[in-house]
Amino acid sequence: MAPYELPYCTPANTIIRIADIFGDAVNVAARLEGISEPGGICISDDAQRQLRGKVDIGFDDIGLQMLKNIAEPIRAWRMQVGSASASSPSKSVSAGSSQSLTLPDKPSIAVLPFQNMSGDPEQDYFADGIVEDIITALSRFKSLFVIARNSSFTYKGKPVDIRKVGRELGVRYVLEGSVRKAGGKVRISGQLIDATTDRHLWANNFDGTLEDVFGLQDQVTTSVVGLIAPTVERAEIERVSQKPTDKLDSYDLYLRGMALFYRNACLPKALALFRAALEEDPEFSAAYAMAAWLLLRQQGDSGVPLVAEMRMDALQLARLGVNLADEDAFALARCGHVLAYLGHEYDRGTSLVEQAVALNPNLAIAWDSRGWVSLMCAEYERAIESFDRMIRLSPLDPMRVRAWTGTSFARFHLGRYEEGAASAKRAIQYSTNVHTLSAYTVNTLRAGRASQAQDAVKLLLQLQPSFRASHVQELFPIRLSEERTQLAVALREAGLPD
Repeated sequence: MAPYELPYCTPANTIIRIADIFGDAVNVAARLEGISEPGGICISDDAQRQLRGKVDIGFDDIGLQMLKNIAEPIRAWRMQVGSASASSPSKSVSAGSSQSLTLPDKPSIAVLPFQNMSGDPEQDYFADGIVEDIITALSRFKSLFVIARNSSFTYKGKPVDIRKVGRELGVRYVLEGSVRKAGGKVRISGQLIDATTDRHLWANNFDGTLEDVFGLQDQVTTSVVGLIAPTVERAEIERVSQKPTDKLDSYDLYLRGMALFYRNACLPKALALFRAALEEDPEFSAAYAMAAWLLLRQQGDSGVPLVAEMRMDALQLARLGVNLADEDAFALARCGHVLAYLGHEYDRGTSLVEQAVALNPNLAIAWDSRGWVSLMCAEYERAIESFDRMIRLSPLDPMRVRAWTGTSFARFHLGRYEEGAASAKRAIQYSTNVHTLSAYTVNTLRAGRASQAQDAVKLLLQLQPSFRASHVQELFPIRLSEERTQLAVALREAGLPD
């Protein structure tokens, strides 16, 4: 998480009349009072967390509550009044009351049954169906350890303490949520919590109508999984970055490499970390895939083809990754992409990326690789479809710049130059590099805006003085030679040296 700065300080004894402070706190308290039973007391999750372990009062977790005029669902607790447990902590929030399971050596998650807040027991099937679909979809991520449905559903209808759930199931992350139906509309709320710290990592609402219940169920599953997987990975990277460097195993080394990769910082060091991870675990398919991918990135980012030794190294890493991948969609997608791009093994690359999206249709990276491999195979509509799917699964992902760029090249080859230029321009707003500028150049030139194409080439040469039109054969290895020639000719006409 990026550090933040306080915008200003205020003198002591000064009352800050900001609606966020007065309004939300008062509103939440008033709304919680409204859902309390006569003579009962309800408090927010924040209040319960501060009281936990400090008072001899038990609380029952009543889950997420949608409160009037409050934007996000609030987790609430009901004080146990007039019962034997009122003088002692509730079993549902007691610490250390059950034996803790050892956490797996990879990110672990449990999806608890979503609460049916509709007041209609007939809607239980809908809430349960969403949870089952999410569990199935998350299980496709071989990088995750996912608790099976039969275990997570033992908590259905019971008050839960997230830390206790984490201990009992042996997981680091817990997803919980609720379903509320009003009239013909449905709101589904979810939140992801680090069970070891009780820290909320992510929360969101999904709204739809009951006209297409199962369509809404699919939409929620896709959206939740597409957002949760990257959130878990970021949390794991943050966790590992705080570990002493003398206590690193293969997975920790891999995560440290991924952290550098995502920051686009010191990629050679990232490559060294992936190689170190392989020394610790020679059967770590994702580490092979990322090591090969970084060599591919070196060629793509520099605009200069790899030397033969580095190319062979990348291909060897990719082949080893494929052999060990089994049903790991991530490794299959990355390795298939490398084999198509650097090895021109188009049929094998296609087979691998198709296998990846079949194994895990919620994995954005698999759709990204499918898009680029389709582009290399001159299947342009299929490429655009894949890039659109990638963006839909991960709409805030920096990888969407690659998707816009790939879409721009596909539209160029389809003769849709204005659309291609628009896609490239969108990508350039986030990243100015060989690929985005090349895509913009060829499309604007063919759209009849030669001066803009020439300006793009000047900027391209400022960034990468060694880039040449002749590099197109390796940098844009489309299967059809005439398609590669079209790109090279357009770049030359815009002023790129041969």
